[in-house]
Amino acid sequence: MKNIKRFSALSIIGLILIFFQSCEDTSETFTISTPTSPVLEALSFNKIELDAVNTNNPAVTLNWKKSDYGVQAAINYAVEISKDDVFTAPVVASNVTGRNTVTLSVSELNAAAGNAGLNPFEWANIYIRIVASLGTQGNEQVISNVNTLEVYPYFNYVFNDYFLVGNGVAPGWNNNSNNPALFRDASDSNQFSYTGYFKNDNSDYNEGRFKVLETIGLWQPQWGVSDNEGSDDFKTEGTIAGNPGTQSNDPGRFGVENSGFYTFTINFATQKYTMTPYNASGKTSPASLTLKGTSTADVAMTALTFDGHIWYAKSVKLVPGEVEFVTDTGAKWGSTTSFSGVATDAGGAIPVIVEDDYDVWFNDLTGDYILIPLNL
Repeated sequence: MKNIKRFSALSIIGLILIFFQSCEDTSETFTISTPTSPVLEALSFNKIELDAVNTNNPAVTLNWKKSDYGVQAAINYAVEISKDDVFTAPVVASNVTGRNTVTLSVSELNAAAGNAGLNPFEWANIYIRIVASLGTQGNEQVISNVNTLEVYPYFNYVFNDYFLVGNGVAPGWNNNSNNPALFRDASDSNQFSYTGYFKNDNSDYNEGRFKVLETIGLWQPQWGVSDNEGSDDFKTEGTIAGNPGTQSNDPGRFGVENSGFYTFTINFATQKYTMTPYNASGKTSPASLTLKGTSTADVAMTALTFDGHIWYAKSVKLVPGEVEFVTDTGAKWGSTTSFSGVATDAGGAIPVIVEDDYDVWFNDLTGDYILIPLNL
C-alpha cells in the first residue's frame, strides 16, 4: 500500500509540472519594420466642376503605391481631404483595406468638400492624402504626399429635419397634414426643440400623445420613447428610441398629462428628451407676419389655429440673399445663421445661401425659425 501511495503522489507531481509547462507562452512576437509611406500618384487633371444632376458618376480615381510594413498583413488606407495643405481639420472621404486604388463618385467628393468646409458654388482647392495603418485601431500610421485639386461643389444639405405627429399636436395621427417642424439648434445639428401648445383636455392616458417623424408622409423613420406603448407613462425626461434608429419595432409615445404650453427638447446624439411646462401667459402674437427680403417677394405667413404662436409658409421660392420676419407693427425679426436659428427684433437678416423651394416655420414665443429646403 505504501508503494502505491508513493507512486500516486509522484504521478500527481508530474502532471502538475506538465500542466505548467503547457501554460508557458510560446507565441512569437509580432514585429514590423519601419513602414514606408504610400505614394499618391498625380492626377491627370487639376480642376473639376461637380455635377449636381449626375451625382453617381465617378468624379476622381486615386491610385497610390502601397505601404510596406515588412509583414504579410492587410493594410488599411484612408483617403483624407482638407481645405488647407496642413490638414488642420481633415475629413475621411473613403476607407479601403488591402487595395491601392479608390474611385470617388460626384456625390462622395462633393460631400467631402462640403464637410471639409468649402463653400458651394465657388472654386476652391482641396488637398488629398492617403493615410496607411494596421489593425482595427489604426496603429502605425504613415502618411502619403499631398495632391491638390480645384473643385466647384454644389450645395450639400447635411441636416436632418423632424416633424410632429399625434393627438396631442396639431395634425393628429396624420403623417401628412402640415405637420409642424421641430426647430434645430444652429450650433448643434443634433439638438431640436419645440415650444408650443400640447393638448390633453381630459388627462386621458392615451391623449396628449405624439411622436417625431423624419419625413412627411412616411411613418418610418419615427422616434418616440424607449418604453413600449402601453407602458409609456407621462414623463418629463427620458431616453428616446427609433424605428429603425435603435430598433425594428415602433417606439412608445411622448406625451403630456394636461393641456398647456410646453417646451419639448430632443437630442439625437445623446438620445435624450425633456418635456417642460412653458409659461405663455401674457405672450401675444403679431396680427400678421410677412417674410420679406432680397431672397423673395413678400410672403404672408399663416399661424397654426391649433396654437396661434407657430407660423408657416409652404413651398416658398427663395434665391440667394436674405430674409426677415416682419410684423404688422414693422418689427423685423432675424438672425445671422442660415437654415435655422433664433431670431430677435433687429437681430439682422437671415442669409439664404442656396436657391430652392422652402417650407418656412417661425415661433413668435421663442424666435425660433427653420427654413427647410424641399429639393436639396
